[in-house]
Amino acid sequence: MKRFIVWYFLWLGLLFAALYVPTSQLSVALNQMQTDLTLFFLKQFLDSAQVQGIDVWINPHYKIVITQACNGIIPILFLFASVLAYPSALWHKIVWIVIGYLFFTVANILRILMVVYFVQREGGRGNFYWAHDLLGNFLLMILGLLLFFAFIKTRPNAKNQTENILKSECL
Repeated sequence: MKRFIVWYFLWLGLLFAALYVPTSQLSVALNQMQTDLTLFFLKQFLDSAQVQGIDVWINPHYKIVITQACNGIIPILFLFASVLAYPSALWHKIVWIVIGYLFFTVANILRILMVVYFVQREGGRGNFYWAHDLLGNFLLMILGLLLFFAFIKTRPNAKNQTENILKSECL
């Protein structure tokens, strides 16, 4: 367990430094690509006048700005760090990184649509905190936990690897 925690925080730091913090062309391009992808899918579900540039207009006086913080990369990187830190075959990690990316991208789009719905139709701007910060982030956390749990349960020779890990930590 100690090894996982150390590797988790190392991977988390490396992933955030390389893919989130705007320190390289790669991180800037990745975040722009994820923002563009999010906006593309939001345009499919919202009125054409609601999505203008990076702004999602909920009503004429209130908008959500889809930037690096709202494009879904943060929970994706948390899952990636967990998958990379946990002992498993490389191919299994790659499969679950792809699965996690796809699930989180869809979940983030649904989260934004949910926020728009609750603020627009169910009580106005006062529902933003509840829909975005509480419910939306809770759903992303639950998704991340479920994906990580599924990753652990589907890894090859999970029983043998768990026994080997426990033996190595006891030595």
